[in-house]
Amino acid sequence: MSTENNKELIASGEMLPLMEEFYTIQGEGGYTGTAAYFIRIGGCDVGCHWCDVKESWDANLHPPTLTDTIVSNAKNYAKTVVVTGGEPLMWSLDYITSKLRTEGIRTHIETSGAYNLSGTWDWFCLSPKKTKLPLKECHQAADELKMIIHNANDFVFAEEQAAKVSSSCQLYLQPEWSKKEKMIPQIIDYVMKHPKWKISLQTHKYLNIP
Repeated sequence: MSTENNKELIASGEMLPLMEEFYTIQGEGGYTGTAAYFIRIGGCDVGCHWCDVKESWDANLHPPTLTDTIVSNAKNYAKTVVVTGGEPLMWSLDYITSKLRTEGIRTHIETSGAYNLSGTWDWFCLSPKKTKLPLKECHQAADELKMIIHNANDFVFAEEQAAKVSSSCQLYLQPEWSKKEKMIPQIIDYVMKHPKWKISLQTHKYLNIP
């Protein structure tokens, strides 16, 4: 398959730069503890210094893979697929969500919201980053707002972002893993004073699973 043809298929979403795909237990947010098939797409320019998958940033390191093949793999494992990255909205996701939903698979996404919304989602997890803020359409689409708390200033940023999502959006504060011992007590105190928030923990890391 020619490089030029690959570019066309990537533009249409019929190919995606697949970094990895795996079946595991959702570790964070509103669906913690549930089985899901994760599709991690390469490419990200948001640049979080604490990112735990920096190897996902360069899309050129991850081979363009036929989306039909990805969907075929996913349907063998689970009825819920989580599309993540990298930053998945850098790519057109209309095709993959259409194919997944045709197979009766629920579509979830985890995104910074920094790029135009594409795809049809049963669950939209928005995790805003200060380095590249979400677009308005992503704030409006969010079912879940997951704010990573690295230091005390992040509580202010969390409230700024919470003011931009719908009233039905679930609100989560999650300690950045390397700072969890310091930040968890502060998060507990904050949630008890501001009970509209819930606590999210990276339980997959405690369970030592992907």
